[in-house]
Amino acid sequence: MSPLHERFTGTDLDPSVWVPYYLPHWSSRQAARATYAVGDGELRLSIPVDQPLWAEGIHETPLRVSGIQSANFSGPVGSTIGGQPFRPGLTVREEQPEFWGFTPLYGHLEIRLRAVLSPRSMVSFWLPGIEDRPERSAEICVMEVFGTAPNEFGMGLHAFRDPAVTEEWGTVTLPVDVAEFHTYAVDWQHGSLEFSIDGSVVKRVAQAPDYPVQLAIAVFDFPDRAALVPGPIPVPELVVTDVIGRPAAPAR
Repeated sequence: MSPLHERFTGTDLDPSVWVPYYLPHWSSRQAARATYAVGDGELRLSIPVDQPLWAEGIHETPLRVSGIQSANFSGPVGSTIGGQPFRPGLTVREEQPEFWGFTPLYGHLEIRLRAVLSPRSMVSFWLPGIEDRPERSAEICVMEVFGTAPNEFGMGLHAFRDPAVTEEWGTVTLPVDVAEFHTYAVDWQHGSLEFSIDGSVVKRVAQAPDYPVQLAIAVFDFPDRAALVPGPIPVPELVVTDVIGRPAAPAR
């Protein structure tokens, strides 16, 4: 697999790398479509006040999302075949074609971003297993941060349905202003993960998935937290200038 250096220099997403939907198989492409703009070397993901709920009536709490992914697939409608199920027994509502835009196995993955958050929103850059088999589902969380705790950066490994690894995720409190541009990265080798911010290592994990992952980038809004933000509904935004992937081995 060739290296990736996405600089967002065009006027839209590269369709050979990205799909502008968040897990559309559990909802629909219409409901999962991101609000975004590409231009001047930036990707801007946002959630305007009129954006509909994602997976309404299925997700246990109301959720709105604008996200992009570097892979996508599902089984037929009514099946349980699909990546990142968020509860047991979930079934496909809209079948998705196979799309493998960028699915690295080991290597260096990084993103340069800034975020506009409120106490009802969050942003994340994560690397979920491609889940072509249920056990290939562990997730490398490079960064996530909530507006309620903007100096607490979630990172590490979620095991999910992979019996070969164990949960090893937590938050790291750092004097990093997420409203300013910073570079968040992971160096992924066989049996190890090393997380860094602006080139400084902040966390190490002595285990890792041994199968390809996809890249996922998103901003989230939680309407049930409206009481935390009196007044007009804020518009969260995630601005990305660079996404780099240097695979260490062929993926797929």
